[in-house]
Amino acid sequence: MATASLLRRVLVLLTLFCVNDVRSVKLKSDEHTPWTNEFETVELSCVIESISSPSPRIEWKKIKEGNPSYVYFQGRISGDLENRARLREPASLVIENASRTDTAQYRCEVTAPDDQRSFAELLIDLVVRVKPVMPKCAVPTAVPVGKPAEFLCSEEEGFPRPKFQWFRNSEEIPIDPKTSPRFMNASYTMDPETGVLSFGAVRKEDGGEYFCRAKNEAGYSECRAQKMEVYDLNVAGIVLGVVVVITVLALVTAGICCAYRRGYLHSQQKDDKFKAPAKSDGVDYVRTEEEGDFRHKSSFII
Repeated sequence: MATASLLRRVLVLLTLFCVNDVRSVKLKSDEHTPWTNEFETVELSCVIESISSPSPRIEWKKIKEGNPSYVYFQGRISGDLENRARLREPASLVIENASRTDTAQYRCEVTAPDDQRSFAELLIDLVVRVKPVMPKCAVPTAVPVGKPAEFLCSEEEGFPRPKFQWFRNSEEIPIDPKTSPRFMNASYTMDPETGVLSFGAVRKEDGGEYFCRAKNEAGYSECRAQKMEVYDLNVAGIVLGVVVVITVLALVTAGICCAYRRGYLHSQQKDDKFKAPAKSDGVDYVRTEEEGDFRHKSSFII
């Protein structure tokens, strides 16, 4: 008897649970972390798994940096998705011509007033991937053998942040030179995160055309190839040039000293110095046409 009573209680509880469960709105998603490439179409799946209310209220919100904003409210699309999104019945959201600004968290909310549990929500994290643009590359034009060299590559548009690869004469340069027989003796380090390729001591074999590739899940882009010339450093020629310059400077200095000692550089003083005119005595003399001599123009006081 006790066993039968216990079974009846269990059946009643299960029946009540099932009834309550049926009268509760439930949601599910086919993909909680969807992704798409920029300018493509993506669907944010929000499936109503169970509901009793014939006319539920459906809303979508976009949450970016902790701030929610309406995407679908009172039967219409709003915000920056107004002309690029639509609701696929009963509750999924379709975004067309996806933009990098659409990367955010989205919340599907369904309110069913006739259900015992009248509210349900689910979160979807959308990532819009952006293909990198042409990276900026800096390649040394000429480097002497045995000297260091640094190559730079950067790109700021791609999302997720791209990784970088370097190529020499169209052949990919491995991150670790010891993994390739062609680069085993090279002395370089490469960081795929920053795009910096550094040679500790350039070899003659390192000369050639270099370009960089920026790559992420959305695609890749490359800069134009740039040539680096590696030349031998002529130490003997440099020393000889320095000696010649020093010799010329010494000869010029000796010539100047010799000329100075012989007096060629002394400034000669003129014997006849310029004398200033005497001070006027206050009398002006004017020659007339009739007179061949001077006469007073004006009187003066003694």
